[in-house]
Amino acid sequence: MILFLYGADSYRSKKRLEEIIQRYKEIHSSGLNLLFYDTTIKSFEEFWAEFQLTSMFNEKKLFVLKNLFNNNEFQENIIIKSKDLFSSKNIIVVYEDKEVDEKKEIFKVLRKNARCEKFNLLSNIEVKRWLIQELLRQKIVMESGAQTLLLNFVGNDLWRMSNEIEKLKTYKGGKCITREDVISLVGVGFESNIFKTIELLASRNKKDALFLIHKHLEKGENPLYLLSMIAFQFRNLLAVKELLEQNFSYLDIQKKVYLAPFVVRKLFFLSRYFSLLQLKSIYQKIFQIETEIKKGKIEPELALHLLVSQI
Repeated sequence: MILFLYGADSYRSKKRLEEIIQRYKEIHSSGLNLLFYDTTIKSFEEFWAEFQLTSMFNEKKLFVLKNLFNNNEFQENIIIKSKDLFSSKNIIVVYEDKEVDEKKEIFKVLRKNARCEKFNLLSNIEVKRWLIQELLRQKIVMESGAQTLLLNFVGNDLWRMSNEIEKLKTYKGGKCITREDVISLVGVGFESNIFKTIELLASRNKKDALFLIHKHLEKGENPLYLLSMIAFQFRNLLAVKELLEQNFSYLDIQKKVYLAPFVVRKLFFLSRYFSLLQLKSIYQKIFQIETEIKKGKIEPELALHLLVSQI
């Protein structure tokens, strides 16, 4: 039997892989027949030799093949030996922690014969459901407003979301997590740099804006997270600008946008650099780029460059 796990949401696909491995270990506690093959390092010949050996105690073997789509020779051999592989009592998990080229012959073979599970990035509504379920699972109490803010800060990067939940949980020690906790632990430092990036874009200093973005990427920040934070702030900026155009006062705006006072002050200041029409156009561009990323039409890092060049 062959299982094929793939897709852009590497967090959920990794959890699914761990679940499969755990179930296997519960039945075969020795773990002697659990075998990992990174196809960028190991050859098909090594895999095939092990696959043909009879396992100790006549157990099923579990093979985990990683990065198969990066090795054309390995793919060709899998296709050649597909009849033996698919009819075997052994279990093979083909694991790709990213989108794959669906035009490749190996994809068509797996799609036809394997049990396939694709893990797309979650939509905003799906991420909200995931967060609620995760909080229930860990018995964490979090204010509704804090949940909304956390979702806005992190977006659909579940790796980041998981880390931030753990950080907030440890900080509060079982107490209810508030909006202020999310702002102080998740948003403040990063938001400051995002505001700086937007200030540079407002002054048409694209070179330094890209420099700051690259600094975040070098630190290991997920480009999708960076894009979601830029989108979040431009959405807030648009909301503030619309209220200013309607002659709302600073205090009234602060009440309506439901953001921390220091954030509103920043937005109030930045709104002077953009017209309402410009902000609507920028936000539309961000929406289009996010859509193209989710459809796999453009790489996230390239999308960030493209966005900066278009503002």
